[in-house]
Amino acid sequence: MINSPQDDKAVTIKGKVTSQEDNSGLPGVNVLLKGTTNGTTTDSNGDYSISVPEAAGTLVFSYIGFTTEEVPINGRSTINVAMLADIQSLSEVVVVGYGTQKKTDITGSIASVSAREISELPITNAQQALQGRAPGVDVSATGARPGQGVSVRIRGRRSFAAGNDPLYVLDGIPLTGDLNDINPNDIESMEILKDASATAIYGSRGANGVVLVTTRRGTPGKTTVSYDGYFGFTNPIDKVDIMNGQEFADYKRESRRAAAKYDDNNPEQADRDLFEAVEEESIALGRYTDYQDLIIRQGTQQSHQIGVLGGNEKTRFAITGNHFFEKGITPGQDFARNTLRINIEHQINDRLRIGTATLAALSIQNWGPNPWEGALAENPLGIPYDANGNMLFRPTTDGLRTNPLAELVDGAVLDENRRVRIFSSIFGEYKIMDGLTFRVNFGPDNQNRRNGIFQASKTAARSEGTAYAQHRYWNTFSYTLENILNYTKTFNTVHTLNATGLFSIQKQRDELVDARVSGIPYEYQEFYNVGSATVVEGVASGLSEWGIMSYMARINYGFKNKYLLTLTGRIDGSSRFAGDVSLFNDTKKYGFFPSVALGWNITEESFMDGLTFLNNLKLRASYGRTGNTGIPPYLTQGSLTRSVYAFGNNAAYGFRPSELKKPNLSWETTASVNLGLDFGFFQDRISGSVDIYRQNTTALLLNRQLPWTSGFGGVLENIGETQNSGIELALSTINIDLANSFKWTTDLNIYSNNEQIVSLYGGKNDDVGNRWFIGQPLTVFFDREKIGIWQTEETDEAAKYKQKPGEIKVRDQNNDGIINDADRIILGSDIPDWSGGITNRFEFKGIDFSFFIFARQGQMIRSLLHDGNNTLAGRYNNLDVDYWTPNNPTNAFPRPNVNQERAIHNTSMTYFDGSFVKVRNITLGYNFPQALANKMKMQSLRIYASAQQPFIFSKYVSKNKGIDPERVRTPNNGVEQTAEVGVSTPSIRTLLFGINAKF
Repeated sequence: MINSPQDDKAVTIKGKVTSQEDNSGLPGVNVLLKGTTNGTTTDSNGDYSISVPEAAGTLVFSYIGFTTEEVPINGRSTINVAMLADIQSLSEVVVVGYGTQKKTDITGSIASVSAREISELPITNAQQALQGRAPGVDVSATGARPGQGVSVRIRGRRSFAAGNDPLYVLDGIPLTGDLNDINPNDIESMEILKDASATAIYGSRGANGVVLVTTRRGTPGKTTVSYDGYFGFTNPIDKVDIMNGQEFADYKRESRRAAAKYDDNNPEQADRDLFEAVEEESIALGRYTDYQDLIIRQGTQQSHQIGVLGGNEKTRFAITGNHFFEKGITPGQDFARNTLRINIEHQINDRLRIGTATLAALSIQNWGPNPWEGALAENPLGIPYDANGNMLFRPTTDGLRTNPLAELVDGAVLDENRRVRIFSSIFGEYKIMDGLTFRVNFGPDNQNRRNGIFQASKTAARSEGTAYAQHRYWNTFSYTLENILNYTKTFNTVHTLNATGLFSIQKQRDELVDARVSGIPYEYQEFYNVGSATVVEGVASGLSEWGIMSYMARINYGFKNKYLLTLTGRIDGSSRFAGDVSLFNDTKKYGFFPSVALGWNITEESFMDGLTFLNNLKLRASYGRTGNTGIPPYLTQGSLTRSVYAFGNNAAYGFRPSELKKPNLSWETTASVNLGLDFGFFQDRISGSVDIYRQNTTALLLNRQLPWTSGFGGVLENIGETQNSGIELALSTINIDLANSFKWTTDLNIYSNNEQIVSLYGGKNDDVGNRWFIGQPLTVFFDREKIGIWQTEETDEAAKYKQKPGEIKVRDQNNDGIINDADRIILGSDIPDWSGGITNRFEFKGIDFSFFIFARQGQMIRSLLHDGNNTLAGRYNNLDVDYWTPNNPTNAFPRPNVNQERAIHNTSMTYFDGSFVKVRNITLGYNFPQALANKMKMQSLRIYASAQQPFIFSKYVSKNKGIDPERVRTPNNGVEQTAEVGVSTPSIRTLLFGINAKF
């Protein structure tokens, strides 16, 4: 350090902050005059300048990954600091549930997704940031409408009926639902707890994994005002390849030839008999209507956020406001979300600290119409408008077909979801003595949601009947109250102990009101005045309440930072189950969920001293049990339903049992074993982890079939078992790192999970009706196997199966000469063989470039495009497929035939390899030089351009006329469903431009 004496008056102190390791300047180091809010940050070269009231006091230098330095001023005007890398800090501090741990001390399987990784993807839902970023986490889109969510599964699926969604914990408070109300830009990190050692601390809700979300906090120093925003354009990845006018006409003729209804000897007369006037006119003019072009509009996506962050040694604050809006490519579909977040922490004195993290969110999702089914099926030879430009509700004389553009008339079809949410995580923490603290967390969460549906008379749903409206309202209020006692102590410098005890309660109340009407007198009132309707089609309301009471204890012990032990035990009592409320009586209400984990930091052993290239090697092992309480409240108590019958000549109402009592229902329980290895080479130039695991889930809730003579179709019991096992790899490398010049890093993760049913109803017998098979995943495709098309030379053989040339040929699996249900086989599953992602980042001076690739391989999908839009009946438009004719003896698709609604064995044409590789994101950014940013009164300025989903590589797309194979369905009444690519808004690609500015 270089000293320069100063007078005792206001002075300016300058200097440079460097790394001791390579003497390179450190940008963004916080420099704070201790005891004040007076602070600054270093520029891109590590230089700083700060004015202080006098040449005295202490400067505090803090930077992530380095040891904090406190340097007395002692009259100097120039203070240079060389900061020492904090190896333990570089190992990261990870949120583990009810606390934090250094990564070197963790014994469980935990993956982390940082704020940087989240910000690289301009996303609607924070869950989307988990895709391809965390091994063992399977994330797939459920649709492409604005605001539509994703499905998240951690290490497979376990349950048939109790749900497989992970538990989300926001700032320490368990959430109801997903993260769609959370602004992704507010998130500091997400930790994914995967094995029982990590999840058992959440007991009955940890079986499906836990996602811990931590939002941004302020930091001591100068208050920073930031703006982060982007605007971009969205377009469909592609259009569906359907028939144009000429192709449709040829296809329609062929469908009649197959039924001997088209005379090729007199084609002019045959055409007059076949086509109506508007079709003949279109054929003569070479005119056809591409309804997809008429539907698609230019979509946009934008986000604007203003943040104010700062604080001093006693108080830290972070206040952010965000507006997000996505205008869909389908008219009538959009999504808007407005959020306000206030995070404040204050140190009242040396012992007491309080704080709150509060979120207020308003989101409006216009689910809108779905004109795509009609657009793909509509006769392209019809015309949507008359000569005067007026819309024709029926473009042809086909009474079942309506103009898909009628769905897009302003106000014709509405499906609006309006949601208001206020969530808080409030805490107070008191230091009882050194190492011992008591903390209270309180998390109220209030959600109001309104869904309004309206269908005008001239829409496909009403088909010129009376207008329809529905008005639904939900209120959900929940709260969590936690009392946490935490003790931390180091004994004789070699023994470290951390003990945590918890008592908590969580309660939730759900209320619903629903009204459905038709015969609305004035369509412009939409769904806002259902009382004016002439017909009440249904009224419903409901109330549901549940609660959980919990006790938890956890002990973390370490010896010389070499040998680590974690013991966890949690008892949960749930109101959903029957029995006595006392913990000590014979009751089904309570479940006990223990776990144990061991860790061995091998690099701390003396025999590793000579291996300087290996800076981290840790072996982990864990075993534990977690539970699942995902059944509806009151299910164990039985229920009644209303019966309607005739009492003489009058209608009468009564009640009958609809559900049997189920007093013996208990927790689904997952026992999990995990072995893991963490490694780091060459000072973490190469680092990562490998995990292998097995999870056995028992006492699964299944509906046991009962004879109908009992008055009930079935009863829910704990009579199933599933298993998940797999391997996960996470790898990070620093490929090139030239100081102040060029840097290239890579993050890779890949994993494989084997999901299978072990037993059903207490035995090893398959349930064919539900498509559940021993040794197979929870969802499989079970159908006949298409092996081609019957050809002309196979006429006699086809006749044995009552078929003829041009029809679908399926395999006779048992060679009995009959095609029936016995010939169905398991064709595949929507569970991938493996999945993973890779991110490459490049930095050169002020330029940054990154791209992210995601792959999902080995899964099967069912394409509804190849079902409803591939009927080959010669009535509706069809996929432009290679269909069989006597002159085109293909094995791809059968001959069109007007005498069939669908082809024989038509579902066998709908199964495809769903494997894909996607370039999810490409981003190019530029950071303005610090001097230029300072001239503009900014701390920093970055501009960037980003392309989302620019490329998809998949056989389903390149060979089978699909658009995007990435699609899953949400569970139906809690039961998992196979993946189907439906006919709705197609997936989009986005090009956007953004700015990050700090003042």
